[in-house]
Amino acid sequence: MSKKAFGIDIGGSGIKGAPVHLGKGELAADRLRLATPQPSTPDAVADTVAELVSSFEIEDGMPVGVTFPAVIQDGVALTAANVDDAWIGTDVDALLTERTGHDVFVVNDADAAGIAEMTFGAGRGTTGVVQVITLGTGVGSATFVDGKLVPNTELGHLLLHGDSAEKYMASSIREKEELDWGTWAGRLQEYFSHLEFLFSPTRIIVGGGVSKKHKKFLPLLDLTTEIVPAELRNEAGIIGAAVLARAEQKARRSR
Repeated sequence: MSKKAFGIDIGGSGIKGAPVHLGKGELAADRLRLATPQPSTPDAVADTVAELVSSFEIEDGMPVGVTFPAVIQDGVALTAANVDDAWIGTDVDALLTERTGHDVFVVNDADAAGIAEMTFGAGRGTTGVVQVITLGTGVGSATFVDGKLVPNTELGHLLLHGDSAEKYMASSIREKEELDWGTWAGRLQEYFSHLEFLFSPTRIIVGGGVSKKHKKFLPLLDLTTEIVPAELRNEAGIIGAAVLARAEQKARRSR
């Protein structure tokens, strides 16, 4: 069996994909990015995903993992963030499998990043409760217990000051309100202290684009829990989706 799978990361503005070497945890070719169609309806996005997959010469039977900005249950999107509301209730697995000709397995985007970090990155070998928190336009989360994913944990929506926490401490809020690093770190302290109280995690991994600047804010936090920057960053979604796709295909074939 090939040690490769294909990973795709669907976002509000771009759809990125590449084959992934599952032994090394790295892209096996340069990734390709296509613009997310507007409006981002299921048919339009499915066409773009098919175009992306067909742009690579990949073997028949290679599974395709796809991140999607939604709560996903049994391959069905129950919500939709930064994509068209027509996705709600859509069997994403079935639609993209039909359109690409490959077995497709869809996963929440933050969960995919978490899978990558737990397999190849900052969560590798860590037991207990591990939480991967992505700081970006909003706040994504992935939670693992002894390495097993607890899917669709929307911890960016924990209440803080009477509203979703992400509206108070997302990276986009720091930029919008022009907060200095110290002031923003104070908001992160509130959030992560709350998370620590609720879950007693072994380790917290902070991802998202701002994690490249982790030295400006992580040292300012005072937590009992070890808190570290993500290692895979922009490639985490693609890699995590590919890892999941190979595991799900293997499980399906063994049934």
